[in-house]
Amino acid sequence: MKLKGIRVRHCKNTADSAPQRLPLPEKVFIPLSMHIGKPAKAVVKLGERVTVGQLIAEADGFVSAPVHSSVSGTVKKLSETAMAGGNRTTVAEIETDGAQEVCESVKPPVVTDFDSFISAVKKSGIVGLGGAGFPTYVKLGVKDLSKVEFIIINAAECEPYITSDTRTMLDKSDYISKGLDILQKYFDRAKIIIGIENNKKACVDKMQETIQGKSNVEVKVLPSVYPQGGEKVLIYNTIGRIVPKGGLPLDVGAIVINCTTLSAIAEYIETGMPLVEKCVTVDGSAVNRPMNVIAPVGAPLSALFEFCGGFRSEPKKVIYGGPMMGISVPSLDAPVLKITNAVIAMDEKDAKPPKTTACINCGECVNHCPLRLDPRAISKAFRLDLPEDLKKLSADLCMECGCCSYVCPAKRNIVQTNKLAKARLAAYLKEQKAKEEK
Repeated sequence: MKLKGIRVRHCKNTADSAPQRLPLPEKVFIPLSMHIGKPAKAVVKLGERVTVGQLIAEADGFVSAPVHSSVSGTVKKLSETAMAGGNRTTVAEIETDGAQEVCESVKPPVVTDFDSFISAVKKSGIVGLGGAGFPTYVKLGVKDLSKVEFIIINAAECEPYITSDTRTMLDKSDYISKGLDILQKYFDRAKIIIGIENNKKACVDKMQETIQGKSNVEVKVLPSVYPQGGEKVLIYNTIGRIVPKGGLPLDVGAIVINCTTLSAIAEYIETGMPLVEKCVTVDGSAVNRPMNVIAPVGAPLSALFEFCGGFRSEPKKVIYGGPMMGISVPSLDAPVLKITNAVIAMDEKDAKPPKTTACINCGECVNHCPLRLDPRAISKAFRLDLPEDLKKLSADLCMECGCCSYVCPAKRNIVQTNKLAKARLAAYLKEQKAKEEK
């Protein structure tokens, strides 16, 4: 089967930029939902002093993740706030005291078997750090370990600009090595494959060095074709298996985990410090001095941009993540999240949307869709409100990678239409299920 996708400008301007630590901001704003699933439940009160690594919100369901304080200071507010994605969640506003006192509960976990390993990952608050935000303990907590044939380490980092995973591979290869040892211990039947795009030679060399002496671990160098890091795409390009519609990677014997996620797991097991800070790539045409920044979770984006020398021109758009799948932020007060791997500020030229014209049915969107969907047909079915057709067209499989919009000569907003189509289909399926249950 021919590889599909697109070639994009890499713009990896900060690949050689070793992360610098952000000065402690006066306040942090920590959302209690930075993951897929149910928001965490607050366990702190207004006026309470908290310390670094202290639990401030506990997981409130199976698919949920605990949240910890990234600073020492005083809880000033617990208020519901709208996030960049449109969802509303409780945000803990903490005024820092500068002491950065570490909580007495921060101790390396006792890990003696698979169950205690999964428990440790849950307590760490680690979620998928490639951007998805799925609670990692749920992904790794497989009931039948014999089903896990492959563990694929996603080190592709295929989005333009983002280099935070690159820095993890170069700067924290020791933790990646320890993470690989942990996976080999508890998933002893699985082959581990580290998938890296071929435009990251230094990372390829470092990972080749890292796996020396480890059995059943391979570094697989992949073409630099976006969206190489998409879970289903990566699975196909590393082990040649296709995840069935509506299925999970485990259905084809695989688990996919981001390289920074793996590093964070190993670091937590060694130190006991939960996920309270992130390496964030700060870049874009409006940024004065692009760099990688280590920031506490909850730090306002304004502090990161100020640390990078401010703006060389007025930013017209700021996004979490990369330019292909990133989400626009409404304000520079928006915080660094657990899943924030980059913030990109674009000037007027880069941010201005192109003029759209009528679809000419050229089929480029179909030719480049990595999941072989037909965006033209999906758009028509959505426009005519034909949810049954959306179901037949598998509109819900769209991963919103943006390939279709990127290649469209008419510059149509195909991704936005696909998102709306997916929402319409989800509502339709919910209605159908309710009718069947009556």
